[in-house]
Amino acid sequence: MKPIRTRTARAIAVAIVAGSLTLTACSGSDNGGGKESDAKSQKDAAEQQDPVVYGDAAASTGPAKDVAGAKPGGFINVYMQSDLSHMDPGQIYVSDAGQFSNLIHRGLTNYQEDAEGNLTVVGDIATDAGQSSEGGKVWTYKLKDGIKDEDGNPITSADVRHTIERLYSKVIFDGPTFVQSWLSGNDYRKALPDGPYKGKHLPDTVLETPDDKTVVFKFNQPRPDLPQALAMAGYSIVPAKQDTKAKYDKAPAALGPYKIAEYKPGKSMKLVKNDQWDPKTDAVRHQYVDGWNFSSTVSQPSQTKRLISDQGEAKNAIQFTDSVDPAQMADVVTNAETKKRTIAGYQPYVWQLTFNLDRIKDKKVRDAITYAIPNQSMVQADGGRYGGEVAGGLLAPTLPGFDATYDPFGKLKKPNGDPEKAKELLKEAGFKEGTKITYAYSNTPRGQAQQVILKDALEKLGFDVQSKEIDRASFYEQVGKLNNPYDLYMTGWGQDWPSPSTVITPVYDGELVADGASNYSHINDKQVNELIQKALTQEPEEAAKTWEQAHHRIVEEINPAAPVYYSKQLQLYGSNIGGARYSTESSYINITDLYLKQP
Repeated sequence: MKPIRTRTARAIAVAIVAGSLTLTACSGSDNGGGKESDAKSQKDAAEQQDPVVYGDAAASTGPAKDVAGAKPGGFINVYMQSDLSHMDPGQIYVSDAGQFSNLIHRGLTNYQEDAEGNLTVVGDIATDAGQSSEGGKVWTYKLKDGIKDEDGNPITSADVRHTIERLYSKVIFDGPTFVQSWLSGNDYRKALPDGPYKGKHLPDTVLETPDDKTVVFKFNQPRPDLPQALAMAGYSIVPAKQDTKAKYDKAPAALGPYKIAEYKPGKSMKLVKNDQWDPKTDAVRHQYVDGWNFSSTVSQPSQTKRLISDQGEAKNAIQFTDSVDPAQMADVVTNAETKKRTIAGYQPYVWQLTFNLDRIKDKKVRDAITYAIPNQSMVQADGGRYGGEVAGGLLAPTLPGFDATYDPFGKLKKPNGDPEKAKELLKEAGFKEGTKITYAYSNTPRGQAQQVILKDALEKLGFDVQSKEIDRASFYEQVGKLNNPYDLYMTGWGQDWPSPSTVITPVYDGELVADGASNYSHINDKQVNELIQKALTQEPEEAAKTWEQAHHRIVEEINPAAPVYYSKQLQLYGSNIGGARYSTESSYINITDLYLKQP
């Protein structure tokens, strides 16, 4: 799932389908207030591991189950710190755009979530979650009747083919690559370098559309996770008639319940009802409100202040993917009335300090920095116990089989670091006082606060720290460049679905070192690569052991990214918002069920 702000999250558990196979609380004071038991714990994270099931045609038939007490009408105000990273589905792999996607886009599959957070993969524009054959190597999808884009054009299998094939072109550089690489290998772009734009297509031996209603994916090995992969926002449908290539990112065509009425880049956006969306075809979404007013210039502190006050337009407002401002956390959680207007949950993200291995080549230096990180202080800058917990490894507590005792750098015993150990390692490495090191960070309150903490810790080791601030909206694009000029950067990652394969493969597979890829450290270790390939061909029980072996080698023997903390979520909303709850699927406020109590 891409990074946190990250790339989109699925805080869910392993898929169990016939024929196939998104932590101990640290002690110490914080600014959260309230009782220790108020904060989400690893027990809560484990409860988010309920198995995902694949739904049949009945489960995939709309309309979605009504939300109790829901009323139609009105506009919800959406507070954001910066603009969406992308709106073109093929480019969507971070959490803000993923949240937005469910309002205007639709894919072959989607996640249906009940009131308890249990998840079922259902057909979205498809009639079900998919029919597998040949031991899971072939997946067939039938399209529902009545699916149209916002201009009334019927969606056919040709549009699905176009959606997949355009991902092979250079037009797309920042989205998920699971399905493409499964179909055509890691060098998938070579199979169709111009995408569908010059009239060429993938062969029917890979992707077949025998009629207007049928799509068949054909793989060289079982792909039991395909329904979950296709549920990612990055695989939402782009109608062939509407595709404007690079320009599509600023003006996508809607298939979902809402469409873009007005967009002012960097400032605001207005969504209104899409009258071509038929609720009878949609088992997931609702269209309660008349529309959504996005403001992308509201800082995290300002969002929190407005929502605490609960006056005027703030009564109808939500935080989209931002959290409660850490500095105002106590004002929220110690006030019973305000705290009633929060949603909370354990996210599938791990924040890590990523090393650019092309620039920091000495493992002893990387280890020294890892030991020196004051992890608990970093958590404090993100809301204390309501914002996260010190991490021992790179796999989140929301993943099945999470090992809470894994802590090779001793962070649970020394949550604010071990500078003496760090200095010993630097001495062994022949470190020279005053060595320059460049740290890139996002221009968010959290990023700015953590920059101060890290800079102080590194300067105490003798580094000359050059801090470089990057705009939040383009942060991952900038650090995703192979020749980026940074030594260090904080990145967050959460599973796309509940398997280590969706963490270790995209972030640590050496075959995926490329511009725009998610291997931010540029790790390319032969043994790790071999373990990844081995795990991908194994049954889940065997694979779990192989993934653990790969994880241990990555953390202990290579250290491309220092684990910092596991992320939690606490969001605030206005008193007139109805249907608000934590979404297990998105790890944010559940966007599809919201309504206004008094429209």
